[in-house]
Formats: sequence, structure tokens, C-alpha cells
Amino acid sequence: MFKFGEKVEGHDVFVFNEREVRAAAGIVFLFAYIAFMNAFLLGEMELTKVLVVGFLLDFLLRLFFNPKYAPSMILGRWIVNNQEPEYVGAAQKRWAWGFGFALAVVMFYLVILNDVRGPMLIITCGLCLGLMFFEAVFGICFGCKVYNLFNKESAHLCPGGTCELDRVREDIQKVSPTQLAVLIVFTVIITAGVVFGSSLIKVLGLEDAKRDCAVPEHALEHVEMWKLHNGCLTSQ
Repeated sequence: MFKFGEKVEGHDVFVFNEREVRAAAGIVFLFAYIAFMNAFLLGEMELTKVLVVGFLLDFLLRLFFNPKYAPSMILGRWIVNNQEPEYVGAAQKRWAWGFGFALAVVMFYLVILNDVRGPMLIITCGLCLGLMFFEAVFGICFGCKVYNLFNKESAHLCPGGTCELDRVREDIQKVSPTQLAVLIVFTVIITAGVVFGSSLIKVLGLEDAKRDCAVPEHALEHVEMWKLHNGCLTSQ
């Protein structure tokens, strides 16, 4: 019951299923992002407070009981249970989740105990979101990378084989000059659109036709929100 990682035949170290770990990170990220945006845009903290408590409990179970009984890990396992496991070392994950637990404690102190709002909370939440996003989407575990700095024995079974320093990238992994050029041109176009979008629309005569901003009956109880969603706040 009380162990960190699971023993799998063929591996000398305790391991996790990386697919399950990334799924769990994605699940927590989704709910954390919803709560963060709800607080950031609307100033409503109730959902954030619930999320912070759940986040702290989840990481408590991961670190001090058994990760496979953490709710996000259970749900992640269920979602990917039809996929072939990808085994990664458990030891470095303890470091990564230790960072997560520390951030959860900080957020609990700020949000639950002191009802703090502002830059400190935004930075802490943003850091959590960033770490979970990189793990869920790219399989990049920053806490795992720190592991080697404080342990004589290097980490084993890192996601994507990143522990093997002499690993040679295959052609399918390399970015060609043409691909890089396409990426740069695309970035320039999108950036120009963001910076000069309104001016270009006016120059090209592509302004939106005058909107019908008559609020329908079903939206009379939230007029301002309806106007915001339909681009009418600046029209009338």
C-alpha cells in the first residue's frame, strides 16, 4: 500500500506508466486552467479554492501514501488503460511531484488561509499550469531534470529516452532549414496580424457589417455578458 512506483518484470527500478502520468497531468491542468481563468477574468475565487484543496490532497496521496491511489492518477489510468504502457523511473518523479506539492502548499496558504489575490497568486498558479502543461503535452518533466543535480546515481528510464546523453537523434526528429523558415514566416504573419490587425482590416475595407445588438429575451438577465460575447459593447 505504502510505496512509490510499481515493480515491473524486466526493470531494476520502480516505475510508473508515463502515459498514465501525462494523462493525470492533463486532467489536473484542465481543471486548474478553468479555475484560473474564472478567477482571472471574473474575479470569482470559489472554484479556485475548491481546486486548490483538491490539488493539495491529490499530491499528498502521491507523495506520502501511494501515487496509484491519487484521484488524478486513477482517472488517468482508466482513460489510457487500452494503450501500451511506457515505463519511466519512479525516483525522479518524486522530485517533480515534490515541486508540485510545494506549490500546492503555497497556494493553500495564499488562497485558503489568507484569501490573497494579485501578482503572487498569479505567478504561483501560472508556474503550476506551465509545469503541468509541459508534462502533459510534451512529456517534459522539469522536476525530473533537477533530479540528476542532487543525486549521484543518474535517473533511469526517462520519458523519450532523454536520460541517455549519447542518444543520436534520427532524421525524423530533426528540424530542417525549410521547416524552420516556414515556422518563422508563420510567426511573422501571426504577429503582424495581432499588432496591426485592426489597421489592416480598415485599410482593406473588411470591417464587420453593423451588428444587430438587440438583446434577445432569453439574455435579458445577463445583458452585458451577451453584448460582450456578441461584440456589441463597443458598437452602441
